[in-house]
Amino acid sequence: MNTKERDKKYFGRGNEALDLKVTKAKGSLIYDEQGNKYIDFLGGAGVGSLGWGNEEIENEIRKNDRPAYVYPNFYYEPWTQLAKLLADLTPTHLTTSFRTTGGSEAVEAAMQMAMMYTGRKKFISVEGSYHGNTIASISLGASSKHSSFPNLLPGCEKIDLPLDDKALKTLEEKLKDHSLAGFIMEPVICNLGVVIPSSEFMEKLDNLCKQYGTLLIMDEAITGFGRTGKIFATEHFNIKPDMICMAKAMSAGHAGIGAVIITDEIANKVEEDVGLYSSYGWHPISVDASLVAINYLIEHKQQLFNNIKETGKFFEQQLKDINFNAETEIRIKGLAIGVDVKDQEYATQIRKRSLQHGLLMDTEGSSLVFFPALNIDIKTAKEGLEILEKSVEELNREN
Repeated sequence: MNTKERDKKYFGRGNEALDLKVTKAKGSLIYDEQGNKYIDFLGGAGVGSLGWGNEEIENEIRKNDRPAYVYPNFYYEPWTQLAKLLADLTPTHLTTSFRTTGGSEAVEAAMQMAMMYTGRKKFISVEGSYHGNTIASISLGASSKHSSFPNLLPGCEKIDLPLDDKALKTLEEKLKDHSLAGFIMEPVICNLGVVIPSSEFMEKLDNLCKQYGTLLIMDEAITGFGRTGKIFATEHFNIKPDMICMAKAMSAGHAGIGAVIITDEIANKVEEDVGLYSSYGWHPISVDASLVAINYLIEHKQQLFNNIKETGKFFEQQLKDINFNAETEIRIKGLAIGVDVKDQEYATQIRKRSLQHGLLMDTEGSSLVFFPALNIDIKTAKEGLEILEKSVEELNREN
C-alpha cells in the first residue's frame, strides 16, 4: 500500500488532496519524491512567511533548552516574553494576550470574551468570509455552508460585498438594536480573494462599532506578521480594534500556535470568568518557535519590507501583462495577492494546470490567490509567473 492508498484509507480530510508528495522544502521551493521542483506561491496559506527551512530560525529553535510541557496554570517566563512582544507589536491599547493553538481557537476565544464583556450573544461578519472551523467560527462564515450545521449560533448577521456606503448603512441598521457583541473581519480579506477595504470604510466601521457598543475584532490569522507590508494589516488604517486574533505566520510554520490580544479594560472584566483553558496553547516548543520567528522578523524588518514592496510591484506589473481570457481585477496589499479572473471554473483550471507545470497557488471563488514568502526573490517570482503565463496561454488555446 503506497502513501496515497494509506491516505485514502486511514487519513481524514476536509478538502481535496493535491497530487503532490512532499519530500523537501527550502525557501520558496518544494520538491516531490521524484525530485520535481515546485515554486511555492501558496506558502501554506500564509504560514510559511519567512521561507521553508530557514536555517537561522531553525538553528536558534534547536539551541533552546525547554521543558517538555508546562501546565497552563503555572508561571512560565517564555509565555510572558511572548505576550509582552505581542503587546509591543500591536496597537498600544492592546495589552493582554490569551493563548491558543491556532486561528480557529483564537476566533472562538475572542467570541467568548466579546459575549462576556458586552452581555450580548450575536455577531456580524462579511458574507462569504472564513474565520475558522469550530461551530462558533463557522457561524461567522458563508451562509451557504450553514445547512450542513443545524446548531450554529443563532442571529449571526452578515454584510455583503462591496464594502461601501451601502454596506455601512446595512451594518448600522443591524447595530441599532444593540444586540451585536462583535464585528469580525480580516483587515484585508484574504479568504475572499484579497479584498482590500478603503481607509474611509474602515474608519466609519470603527466609529459605528464604538457608537453602538459592538466590539471590533480583527482576524489577522493570515495578514499578521508582515504579510501586507506592515507587522499587522490593521496598521494600514486609522482604527482601534478591541481585539486582534493571530496565528499562521506567528511561528512562520515551525509549530502550531495562535493568540488573541485584547485591551486591559476587556481583560479586567472577563479574565477571572472566561475559562479559556488550552492544554496545548503556547506549548514550550511553539513559544520558542514563535519568539524566534517574530524576533527574526523584527531584526530583518527593513530588508523584508523593502523586498515586499519591490516584489509586490513586480507581481503587479507581470500579472497585468498576462493575457487572461477575461478582464481581470488585480488586488495586491504587500504580498497578499488576488487575481479575479471572473470565472470560478477558469480559476480552477489555471490552478491545476499551473501545478502540472510546477507552480503552487490557491483559488478563492473566481480569484487566484498567492501568499509567497516575504523573502521570495525576484528571480523565483519571475520563474513562477512565467509558469502561470504558460498555463494561461495553454488553456486559452484549448478553450
